[in-house]
Amino acid sequence: MADYLVIVESPAKAKTISKYLGKKYTVKASMGHVRDLPKSQMGVDVENEYEPRYITIRGKGPVLKELKTAAKKAKKVYLAADPDREGEAIAWHLAYSLGVDLDSECRVVFNEITKPAIKDSFKNPRKINYDLVDAQQARRILDRLVGYNISPLLWKKVKKGLSAGRVQSIAVKMIIDREQEIQNFQPEEYWSIKGSFTYGKESFEAKFYGQDGQKKDLGTEEEVNQVLNAIQGEDFQVDTVKKRERKRNPVLPFTTSSLQQEAARKLNFRAKKTMMVAQQLYEGVDVGKEGTVGLITYMRTDSTRISDTAKQEAKEYVEANYGADYTRKNERKQKQDNNAQDAHEAIRPTAIFKDPKNMKPYLSRDQYRLYKLIWERMVASEMAPAVMDTMTVDLSNNGVMFRATGSKVKFQGFMKVYVEGSDDQKKEENKLLPDLKEGETAKKEELEPNQHFTQPPPRYTEARLVRTMEELGIGRPSTYAPTLDTIQRRNYVALQDRRFVPTELGEIVLDLIVEFFPEILNVEFTAQMESDLDHIEEGKANWVHIIDDFYQGFDKRLKVAEEEMKEVEIKDEPAGEDCEECGHPMVYKMGRYGKFMACSNFPDCRNTKPILKEIGVKCPKCTEGNVVERKSKKNRTFFGCDRYPDCDFISWDKPISRPCPKCENLLVEKKTKKGIHVQCTECDYKEDPN
Repeated sequence: MADYLVIVESPAKAKTISKYLGKKYTVKASMGHVRDLPKSQMGVDVENEYEPRYITIRGKGPVLKELKTAAKKAKKVYLAADPDREGEAIAWHLAYSLGVDLDSECRVVFNEITKPAIKDSFKNPRKINYDLVDAQQARRILDRLVGYNISPLLWKKVKKGLSAGRVQSIAVKMIIDREQEIQNFQPEEYWSIKGSFTYGKESFEAKFYGQDGQKKDLGTEEEVNQVLNAIQGEDFQVDTVKKRERKRNPVLPFTTSSLQQEAARKLNFRAKKTMMVAQQLYEGVDVGKEGTVGLITYMRTDSTRISDTAKQEAKEYVEANYGADYTRKNERKQKQDNNAQDAHEAIRPTAIFKDPKNMKPYLSRDQYRLYKLIWERMVASEMAPAVMDTMTVDLSNNGVMFRATGSKVKFQGFMKVYVEGSDDQKKEENKLLPDLKEGETAKKEELEPNQHFTQPPPRYTEARLVRTMEELGIGRPSTYAPTLDTIQRRNYVALQDRRFVPTELGEIVLDLIVEFFPEILNVEFTAQMESDLDHIEEGKANWVHIIDDFYQGFDKRLKVAEEEMKEVEIKDEPAGEDCEECGHPMVYKMGRYGKFMACSNFPDCRNTKPILKEIGVKCPKCTEGNVVERKSKKNRTFFGCDRYPDCDFISWDKPISRPCPKCENLLVEKKTKKGIHVQCTECDYKEDPN
């Protein structure tokens, strides 16, 4: 038996670490937590300073027995769970269960799973940090007090299987509030005028800017006509030409939140998937002769800080591959977010010279794409700014002003490696203007007025919701993905075209929580609670006092709710057709993937069928049926004939009603990062994105 026992959470992590420690060390996995609050009851003694009652998690008996046997034979036990509150709590529970001296230096932590980091951590073991343990324990108890008191109330008053929580309830409220904003939105009319001009043999575009020296917005067609009538002749004078050089700095390396946002934009990853793949890259991947290696640093962080060693590696890589001009010359000043704990480095590659191209043969498709994103972001963050040449030109005719803007990349800098995505999907392009001179004239070719209407705020994507939660100080890096997963599993919200929409059930539950537990939905209150948990971690606050301050008011509201909350009956909505199997009326039901139709004679009749949404297109295959929108088993939208199974037409892209002008076959809408474009399914006909 080896002299030392090291315990981590997962087998993958154990495999990676064991090769760095040598024969004197045995590395085993606890498979996560071994103790927790019981599922069948509250498990918190409110009358005795909120003392938690922990039990061995069901199914963990054999694992714990194996660890106990190994611990008895070892000279020393090291607890090497993840370097955060959760990891500290796992180490504390393991020490208690295995009889490890709680005051001994048994805890080792590392931000990356590499040989130098592992070796260094075992040279500097420390005691278990009880402030970290208390912070995690406080969050767990708070969530238990809220969930195990409100959830049974919702089961009794609404339906079984519901839940409520501090962070998840706020997330649902944000989605519902946004939906109400959209429904109440009153569009306002506005106009623009786009002008086409020539200067010598060159042409360019400019937009109406103002009149008589003042910027002016156009609200009506009448105002547009007044502007057009004021223009005399074809010649516009070039009033001002402003040229300047603008620097564009790279974005900072990834935090948990920014990684989830960018993976959603560029890779179409859900938050849960991003964290799962990042965990694999962190714990270790077999890279051939070198064996299993952790490729990225710890992926739950709100810090953008990186080590001096990593900065130097990045500088050397950039200089070797792109030249000295592309390296960043000055140390960058970082403004730290007030909500950030800054406990770990940013998410970065553990070794810059392990570039994605060399790692690709050893990674799955998803691992490669996410690693490439992390690697490029880190390298770009240490590169020189991009330099843009910009030009702004003002033209006038009888007091009517048009403005043209142009820019070109003078020096790519960091943009040679990476450019951050955008939720608005703005296209990066060089738009050059002729070399216009002040006092000269440009000729008007065409003026095109366009009517517009203001648009409501967009529904939240996962990326937008995570970003907004982070800005408001709600939740922490480890909570974003689980929160989004929970509110979908509870059917409080659904995803439509990758955007959140509230369900009727979500609105009902939220109304009850708003009425009886308003503090849970108070953004400032929830953000303050997160700050209080941080203070516990820093040793500045007592966890019992924090919980007691919350619970005294919460308990009073709970008693009122138990007396006054009325039962809510969620009636099935008639579907307007009868069951083809038994003749009873069909009704709409809410399931895991949204609404579906079911027979009202359940359980005697179990007939169900999906809700078919017609899109106004005849089936191109049988010409008798209509194309309808359907959902796959994985909740992905596709289009098929409503005569299925008699007709098996299927398309993942949305068909449109008009035929291809070139070959008369089916046209479909194809979604790309640049927008939606129309293309033919048979020939090469294609229309530009809208």
